[in-house]
Amino acid sequence: MGALERLLAREPAGKVPLVLVTITNNTGGGQPVSLGNVRKVSEVCRSHRVPLVLDICRWAENAYLSRERDPTLGSMTIREVGRAYFDLADAVYMSAKKDGLVNMGGFLAARDAALAERWRERLILFEGFSTYGGLARRDLEAIAVGLQEASEERYLAHRVAQIRYLADLLGPEIPYLHPPGGHGLYLNAHAFFPHLSGEELPGQALSVELYREGGVRSVELGEVMFGEVADQPTKHLPSLVRLAVPRRVYTASHLAYVAETIRRVWARRQSVRGLRMVEAPPTLRHFLARFAPLETPPPVRTQSA
Repeated sequence: MGALERLLAREPAGKVPLVLVTITNNTGGGQPVSLGNVRKVSEVCRSHRVPLVLDICRWAENAYLSRERDPTLGSMTIREVGRAYFDLADAVYMSAKKDGLVNMGGFLAARDAALAERWRERLILFEGFSTYGGLARRDLEAIAVGLQEASEERYLAHRVAQIRYLADLLGPEIPYLHPPGGHGLYLNAHAFFPHLSGEELPGQALSVELYREGGVRSVELGEVMFGEVADQPTKHLPSLVRLAVPRRVYTASHLAYVAETIRRVWARRQSVRGLRMVEAPPTLRHFLARFAPLETPPPVRTQSA
């Protein structure tokens, strides 16, 4: 919190347009953001007159995990916990594909009526009128129902239990981020492939190998996503590989197959080669970049006793 306070104090008024907090923390392992933390961020933002915006696409998972870890929230319902977060924000936005349980759509919401009106004007140019936002009536109705269902206790308990079940199947040997988060399991690529340096893109290599081995799709959250230069990834970044679990899709047998695929890659991990980036756009390269395998297998590095 001190770093945020120093940043806002250092920059001239208007230089920082907003502070954004994502709940849950997608790039940090799907971990919940505590209500106390958001309260402190809100206080800092208000003291510097900087709007606080929440990305609430996984708000219900965040509320469930926060209540599980914070005894002061124990008597509150999921919706009450969520409302406590929303009350601290100046605006929110949501991709309803997550805790809206739909295949498309989302929304923006703001306390400032003038800002909301500006959004409505831009919405007409790019999507449609604010009454439908480019969505069909059935999609709007699905969002209304999905937002209710996503806050149900039994649904959330099953949702989180699936992630923990997958983690249990892997056991203590295979490295992943502890504790498991709400919407996916995050493998530690550097620990998975200690023989690969950051420049050899271990996270992307692991994502490729999981798909080659068993058709398991994942996404890299490391050197490729966060590197500063396309052909020179930033060094010393934590390289995670996210295995996001779709809602109401996978059974226990599906998750067992995913775990077995991971174990097969683990068994041959020292033979895996790194990758190099051969093509990348200036933005969103983790979606659009192209890669090629390094020409020679890496040397096998043994740890000293």
